[in-house]
Amino acid sequence: MTESAFIHRFEPAANAGSPPLLLLHGTGGDENDLLGLGRMISPGAALLSPRGRVLEHGMPRFFRRLAEGVFDEDDVRHRALELGDFVTEARQRYSLAAPVAVGFSNGANIAAALLLLKPEVLAGAILLRAMVPLSDPPKNDPIKAALGGKPVLLLSGQADPIVPASNSARLAALLSQAGASVTHKVLPAGHQLSQADVTLARDWIGNVDAKAA
Repeated sequence: MTESAFIHRFEPAANAGSPPLLLLHGTGGDENDLLGLGRMISPGAALLSPRGRVLEHGMPRFFRRLAEGVFDEDDVRHRALELGDFVTEARQRYSLAAPVAVGFSNGANIAAALLLLKPEVLAGAILLRAMVPLSDPPKNDPIKAALGGKPVLLLSGQADPIVPASNSARLAALLSQAGASVTHKVLPAGHQLSQADVTLARDWIGNVDAKAA
């Protein structure tokens, strides 16, 4: 696996004080989809945006699924580690600090898997409409130590037809138990993003910036 194996976009930082963002699109998106969102929630941050390498009926994704909401968990594990390698190599190429992942739907799910499987790759995560990615995630102490209070913002939709409320609540608990510092908010929205998502994400990452400073 080489860094160039992922088609991606990179925008260098205009504000060196902000953590880089790793932008992870939803099903059918590509490396351009979340650039605007990244600019809105953290103006001036470096943006690293890969395209998922799995195709489902021609639509890019970050891992295979067997049905709606049913994941190929072997592929989740493989693809999360592959993405982690990409981020590590891209950091070297572009001289980046550890990024905060910003994932939507399928992209949020692979970001959650990355937190559980290779947490040292990320500085934190904004998970938009995420589900539990692994039914049997690792529970070993090194994962907990590596997550070590890393900040995670989980934004769910109250009327989301894809992600049941019980599933997003379980993900919040799972990440908390794994050592992350999780903020979980349920918005009056469906699966699509709303202005509230943008506002909450911007405020949250501003607080992360302030604490880091």
